Amino acid sequence: MPELPEVERVRKIMEDVLLGQEIKEAEVVEDEIVLSGQPAESYVAALQGRTVTGLGRKGKFWWIEFEEAPVVFGHLGMSGWIRELGNDDFRLKEHGEAPLVDENGRPRFLKMMLKAANGRKVALTDGRRLARLWLGDSPDTDPRVKKLGRDCYLEPLSTEEISKIFAKKKAPLKAVLLDQAIFAGIGNWLADEIMFQAGVAPKRPVNTLSEAEIEALRVKMGDILELSVRAGADYAQFPNDWMFHVRWGGSKGAETIGGHQIIREQVGGRTTAWVPTLQK
Repeated sequence: MPELPEVERVRKIMEDVLLGQEIKEAEVVEDEIVLSGQPAESYVAALQGRTVTGLGRKGKFWWIEFEEAPVVFGHLGMSGWIRELGNDDFRLKEHGEAPLVDENGRPRFLKMMLKAANGRKVALTDGRRLARLWLGDSPDTDPRVKKLGRDCYLEPLSTEEISKIFAKKKAPLKAVLLDQAIFAGIGNWLADEIMFQAGVAPKRPVNTLSEAEIEALRVKMGDILELSVRAGADYAQFPNDWMFHVRWGGSKGAETIGGHQIIREQVGGRTTAWVPTLQK
């Protein structure tokens, strides 16, 4: 699933292509699920002929703003992606090696394609139909955005703030890190990476963590986000000693990291990769 670094990459792609540009053509494919029950024509009306004034993001949500409402909001789901056509062949882990275009040269699994006045195009694709688009008046008033906690990259919580939140909860650390009402933007691989680098076990009830452990989690969260966002979520640029490179593949994935056994199990309802000898 695209997490904060991947969604920030998508936001930057759209900003580079669309900001200050009139959208000359908007193609939106009818899909009751992805379009949140709204007809494609409502999105075309909200996009075509309008000049983009801002591209925003909070957590895993992104949006396209204009001088007036409506705003077009989006979420990439499990494997949705936005790329500039002809200038971006980046792939998520979930994308595998399948062709990005069909026999006619059109993006496979196309949901939305926007052509700017300068001729450049961006396309939203999603083979699993778990991405979402919706219309709203403003990021400040949108119900989905308002449910999010602070963005972990743009507005990181302090150690003191995290400590106060953890003191009131008994849930396992993994589950709390994935709570978007607290840590907006953190997903499965980020949570596992943060816990691994901080040396804290995913099953630990958060109200049992020491201040030093919470500080380690905060610092590692900031470091990991800073590096991964700066790298444009290009996985090849992630340090070789990151859990990221070996956590995938389920039971067929790597068995060790640095000579230590990797355990894969369900924690907080999500598959979790961790190292008991290094995480306490």
